[in-house]
Amino acid sequence: MPVVIEPGPDPDRAVAPRLSPLAELCACLHALQTPGHHSASRRWVDAVRQDADPALLARAAALSPLWSAFRARYLLPLSAGVERSLEEEIADITTLDLEQFTGMTAQALLGKNSPRPGAPLEEPDRFLSRLRQHAEERFTLGARLLSDPEGLRDTVTGFLAAAGEEWFGAEWERLAGPLRADVRGRFAEHRNDGVAVLASFPSARLLTDPPRIEFEKLYQARVPLAGTDCLLTPSLHVNPHLAIKHYPGFPVVVQYPVRGPGSMGPPSLDLVRHRIKVLQEPLRIDLCRTLLREAMTTTELAEQYAMTPPQMSRHLRRLREAGMVVTHRRGAQVHYQLDQEAVRTLGHDLLAALHR
Repeated sequence: MPVVIEPGPDPDRAVAPRLSPLAELCACLHALQTPGHHSASRRWVDAVRQDADPALLARAAALSPLWSAFRARYLLPLSAGVERSLEEEIADITTLDLEQFTGMTAQALLGKNSPRPGAPLEEPDRFLSRLRQHAEERFTLGARLLSDPEGLRDTVTGFLAAAGEEWFGAEWERLAGPLRADVRGRFAEHRNDGVAVLASFPSARLLTDPPRIEFEKLYQARVPLAGTDCLLTPSLHVNPHLAIKHYPGFPVVVQYPVRGPGSMGPPSLDLVRHRIKVLQEPLRIDLCRTLLREAMTTTELAEQYAMTPPQMSRHLRRLREAGMVVTHRRGAQVHYQLDQEAVRTLGHDLLAALHR
């Protein structure tokens, strides 16, 4: 399903590269909650989990639906113009009126571009019922959003400030230089190619009749740029995703992945061969599809696939030995999640190994 960006009558004016520490912090927090998707973030995630205050980690887990696959719009730049500090970008969240904050939060909790602003307040029972079908933590946040939106906003901004200070300062110092260099390169591309610079991003293609840029995503949306700025925000930690965020009255933001310093080289031919062999079992393909969508325990997977836990454990062990899944602990439970990067690069890794 495509997300279609329609350039409009003056597209070259609308598109501008822009650095955003808040967007990168958001990508880091997403990687912290779903480490299996983000091999480039493993060093940072491991360091945070090893040294972090458990209370701050608990606060991150409670708010994690806001930066899950469909992250809240206010976690990316809310205004165009010059580069802003993390503190300034967090302060921008406090300037949203409560209807805007509620609408953006509701979209993140539901994982959709709907509802329209104000709808959760008009149909609170329906809103909460839909959230309960998703997950209990989403329902909890949704209930607080309806009862105390200002208090929830203070909780969000307070956590972002604490996480920025405790976890993100040194990481941003490491990344700001390379990301700023990428912004300069995008400015040069934009001067040469105009709005077609968007087509250089992963899963994007430029179509001409009518002019538009299509991004292959898991949801469908139409994003007109007429009268709206479009910010291109580079990120190391968003890798391997590409995030497109839009909300009425605010700039469209495309947060795109870049390769960071010290990226690991491709795996050996033996490892690639082993991964292909492991995936020859049809059930393991189904497990990969399930674990792409959410992290699950051995018991949960065994129940879903009508197997005993020991039977399921053997399949998970084969996937883990092949480097196709990662584990992370939540309390006493061990959750498995697909290493999306390992699957995404399997064909590229095979070709690179054959070249060596």
